[in-house]
Amino acid sequence: MSTDQIVQLAVFLVLFVLVAVMGFMASRWQAGNTLDHLDEWGLGGRKFGSWITWFLVGGDLYTAYTFVAVPALIFGAGALGFYALPYTVVLYPIIFLPLQRMWSVSRMHGYVTPADFVRGRYGSSLLALLIAITGIVATMPYIALQLVGLESVLRTMGVNGSGLLGHLPLFVAFVILAVYTYQSGLRAPALIAFVKDALIYLVIIVAIIYLPSKLGGWGHIFDQASTALAKTNPTTNKPFGSTLLGPTNQLQYATLALGSALALFLYPHSITGILASKSRTVIKKNMVALPAYSLVLGLLALLGYVALVSGAKPIVNQATGKPDSNTIVPVLFGQQFPAWFAGIAFAAIGIGALVPAAIMSIAAANLWTRNIYKEYFKRDATPKQEATQAKLASLVVKFGAVAFVLFVDPQFSIDLQLIGGVIILQTLPSVAIALYTRWLHRWGLVAGWIVGMGWGLYLLYTIPNPANGKAHFGGSALATGNLSLFGWHPFAGSAVQIYVGAVALIANVVVAVIVTLIARQAKWFNGVDATNTGDYDRDEGDPKLKEIAVH
Repeated sequence: MSTDQIVQLAVFLVLFVLVAVMGFMASRWQAGNTLDHLDEWGLGGRKFGSWITWFLVGGDLYTAYTFVAVPALIFGAGALGFYALPYTVVLYPIIFLPLQRMWSVSRMHGYVTPADFVRGRYGSSLLALLIAITGIVATMPYIALQLVGLESVLRTMGVNGSGLLGHLPLFVAFVILAVYTYQSGLRAPALIAFVKDALIYLVIIVAIIYLPSKLGGWGHIFDQASTALAKTNPTTNKPFGSTLLGPTNQLQYATLALGSALALFLYPHSITGILASKSRTVIKKNMVALPAYSLVLGLLALLGYVALVSGAKPIVNQATGKPDSNTIVPVLFGQQFPAWFAGIAFAAIGIGALVPAAIMSIAAANLWTRNIYKEYFKRDATPKQEATQAKLASLVVKFGAVAFVLFVDPQFSIDLQLIGGVIILQTLPSVAIALYTRWLHRWGLVAGWIVGMGWGLYLLYTIPNPANGKAHFGGSALATGNLSLFGWHPFAGSAVQIYVGAVALIANVVVAVIVTLIARQAKWFNGVDATNTGDYDRDEGDPKLKEIAVH
């Protein structure tokens, strides 16, 4: 370990200890009467105002993996990596109204998870179970990827051993995270998000001004990046990428951006952050203000080109013997910044892993507790028993994510995150559409989920990745020429690519509509709707709202 790395690690540890202390103290921040209730432990008392919600949701959606992976994708492929920018721009207009309706009906009935809402809307424990399992499965690799982002920083600072000892610092970090999340619940990541976002904004502002001035300006950077990406990849015999989209990946870019926007809204942790806010007004303000993070993401994405021009190279992961592309931005910072400021930048990324990992584990724990444990194991569970079960489940989820990193190739866990997006999209008809209409029959929703999930996973299985030699699950871009409907190839020979999630979702909706028409014709029972039309417009101060944290 060099002198610079020692300085970087020292600064990193000071800031990490600071947020750990804040995590433990958070249990007394805006505290309610008890933490032995999911309203308090899992949703922070449902009373976060505009600023807290902005930092919490921003820290939740813009993760450490985003900060290392988006520039890394642009470093390796070019323009395609910018899909993350339009998807975080179109996200907020799309979800502006649905999230307000979700907040109102959840606040009216005490719903903690999206599966709670589905259970109440359709009176179907089976459909709610499918939504809960989908949310948990899609969230697990997402948490694992926060660890990938944290490990990329540790690796850059010289903590790059092989075997279990090489992962020991990561394990220690997540033990600390697990303990203060267990104690403080959602208040811990909400409080830490203030520090995380302040550091991120500081680092990006400095990086976007300082690095281009040091490397010849943006004009020079774009010219050199274009030349570097146009070189032939010896593995695929094709260019590494391009600073412009080509005719075959424009549809993929558009469908991936739109599909990712819809998926991000459906992830349980996204909804958890929204349900923790105190009113519809808070949500409205945040849907207007959160695009500021997209500006930061766009600036950060440009660092992929800066790294390409600077000559930065990925660090070899000693555990796998392969270059870790996620280390590109940390390596860039380590090479170009003074050691002390590089330490601050690494802390920003590392803390940026803790905030979303905590929220995701809480969201997954809430799903387990409300929609599996209480529904199938202990229907008469008290609020305290629910809270205890959620706390324990959050520990299991976190260490399950650590197991991903310990025993699974990190590159494979990244592929799992792509799969996660396709998986969570299949809940859109049951969750998002149901906020507006109950026309779709519950058996139609179940059938659509089965078809969308099955076909989506099958299509993902058929996608290879020649660049790393993988024959299956090599990405989420499918050549339309490979689409087959019972042996019929409607786009035979086409090299135009499309996002698998979009294809699977279309199949899901089509099947849901067909089965609904059959069910309505046959007059199948469609369950009892526990919600009323007026429930979707309730706001803070309405006397009909369910009281918070009632034992």
